[in-house]
Formats: sequence, structure tokens, C-alpha cells
Amino acid sequence: MRKIIATILSLLFLSTVYGQKIEKVYLDKKDSTSNCYTAIYPEKIPYTGFLFLIPGLGQTAQDVLIQTNLPKLASQNGILTIIPTFTTGVLSFGIDSVSQQSFTTILAEVTNKYKLAEKRLFVGGFSIGGSCAVKFAELANQENYRQKPTAVFAIDPPLDFERFYYSRKRDIRLTVQAKPSEEAVFMIAKIEKEMKGNPETARANFYKLSPYSFTDANQTAIKNLINTPVRIYTEPDIQWWMKERGGDLSGMNALDASAMINELTKLGNKNAVLLTTENKGYRKPDNRRHPHSWSIVDNEELIRWMLNQK
Repeated sequence: MRKIIATILSLLFLSTVYGQKIEKVYLDKKDSTSNCYTAIYPEKIPYTGFLFLIPGLGQTAQDVLIQTNLPKLASQNGILTIIPTFTTGVLSFGIDSVSQQSFTTILAEVTNKYKLAEKRLFVGGFSIGGSCAVKFAELANQENYRQKPTAVFAIDPPLDFERFYYSRKRDIRLTVQAKPSEEAVFMIAKIEKEMKGNPETARANFYKLSPYSFTDANQTAIKNLINTPVRIYTEPDIQWWMKERGGDLSGMNALDASAMINELTKLGNKNAVLLTTENKGYRKPDNRRHPHSWSIVDNEELIRWMLNQK
């Protein structure tokens, strides 16, 4: 019953808040679950730019529109928002080669369809969608990508998957329940599959795929972001994590975010910023407290920041 009520509230929310045109486009007409994108159109043309906004693990475009009004504000400021679902589906790992290839395919389709080759491209996402956004920016700056991001942002993303792997292993080791966390078990298996091993047997793959690696002394991935405006949002509410989830700082994405921004700053990126918040994390439609949420972002300020980038 709770799910039904939540769905009804969600549909009412979308119908009242999003008055502008929204269209779902399928790259493969036979596939209605993946390889597609949702476009939220600005009210006027020409567009001032376009934003690829990447959902968190398991989230659909509708989920994103429920949790954040960022696409609405982007539309009001002339920015076309694209919410993709890659060929790997809503459980996309984001940083893997298949997901990144799907990203570039959808990007090429959108760029050509809406004639955006000369427009500014902004890339951002939530949780692992943020990991995906940062990884894309690194690859785009390294490889011969036609469309390079003007700016990138991420909302509480896991960045160092070596740290993330060990933290989930520790979660299982420290569990006091008869059955370990399904999320921890799922992510460990997913990481081992995509990395083709664990940090001891496949460290090179962890360095190659992770947007940031604390133990990579060569700073291989983040060197590609020295000249790119980057901001990462996080709400490091340690007390909430300890009380509600039995976690601690070692398992929080804030650890990766602070380390990465610190290293980027030392490498010379003068537009790399970590934004920490307090008591802003709540999830719709019932405003349930959770620091790992879209709501930690000041969306109006983010839009201003994006539009100020050249």
C-alpha cells in the first residue's frame, strides 16, 4: 500500500511541477527498459547548453524527476536536460567500458538530433551516477572525444572503488545480523566482476576504472581533470550513519570526495571544489531523512555555477 501511495504522489508531483515538455526517446525501439533517454526541454530556444544528468543505482528518469527539481530549473535557464538509461540498464555500474560506450552513443545521438555541437555540455549525477559523470569527464579529456564537458559535478559519489570494496567487505565482517546487507553483497560481486578480481589480484583495473584512487601515486585518472571545473557535494553526517546504518567515516563517500578534490587542487585545478552540507539530505515523496540524497544540492546556485563556466 505504501508503494502505491508513493507512486500516486509521485505522479501528482510530476504533473504539477513539470509543466514543460518531457519526452522519452528509445535508441532501440524493441527495448523499452534500457538504451534510452528522457529529455526535459527548455521553454525557449536557442538553448544555452545541455546537461547529462545521470541517475543513481536502480533509479529511473522518473525517480530523478521526483527527487530533484534541477531539470526544471535548468529548463527555465535554457538548458536541455538529458537523463540517460544506458544499455546496461538501471543497475549500470557507470564507470565500466560498456556503460561509458553507451554514454558516448547517447551523447552523439543527442548532439546530432538537437544540433548541440557548439553548445556547452554539463555532466553530473547522483551516487554511482556521479561516479559515471566524473569518469566520463576524465575519458573525454584524455581521448579524442568530439564533445568535451564544460563542467562536471557529482552528488555524494563513490570514487575510489578500492576503498569502496574494502568498506563493503568490512560491513559484512562486522554485521551483527544473521544475514549480511544485500547491498554490500551485491556491490562486492559487481565490483569483482567489473574489475576482474579484487584489489590484490587486479589493482591495475581498479586504477583504470575508478574515477579516483587513493593508493595510485601517479594520480592517473584525476590528472585528466586539471583544467576542468569540478565540484562534489557530500553530507558527512557521521552520527546518522553510525546510528541508522551501523557505518562510520571509512565507509562514507565523503572520504573519496575530500581526498580527490584536495589532490586536484594541489595539481593546479583552481576550480575544483568540495561542498559539504548539513541536514539537507531528505528523500521525496515522504521527506525521509537520508544524507545520501539529491536534496543536498542548492540547485539554483549550481545552475548559476554552470552558466558561469566557459
